[in-house]
Amino acid sequence: MTAAVKPIVSSMFINLPVQDLARSVAFFESLGFAINKQFSNEQGACVVLGEHSYAMLLTIPFFETFTTKKTADTKQTVGALIAVAVDSREVVDAMVHAAGAAGGTPQESSTDHGFMYEWGFEDLDGHMWGPFWMNPDYVQPQEG
Repeated sequence: MTAAVKPIVSSMFINLPVQDLARSVAFFESLGFAINKQFSNEQGACVVLGEHSYAMLLTIPFFETFTTKKTADTKQTVGALIAVAVDSREVVDAMVHAAGAAGGTPQESSTDHGFMYEWGFEDLDGHMWGPFWMNPDYVQPQEG
């Protein structure tokens, strides 16, 4: 890639292997997320995280068609921490409480950095999610 070409991500799809697709869909719906039926079938479901952000919940056999690497047991190992910015501290708390009520595992406590508030949870398959809120007054505009 040359210095003149700057990659700009127009949308993001996070592909996650899941043990039980129907149960995982119900989990994310209980957090308040919608499922895009156009991109969902018996092998996967498209969770709409935001305007241009999606999580693709894929059955393990289907997930494994995209890679030759062994699929991680995310109940035992961490492959990624999925941080998602939300509109308020209250939304952070609501997501984590909803995740716990739906069978997920909340982290022990939230962390308040003053300018940023975060709290995390594991979904049903052990994927680690970290909703956070950042004070917009703290964020400085970045150039270029």
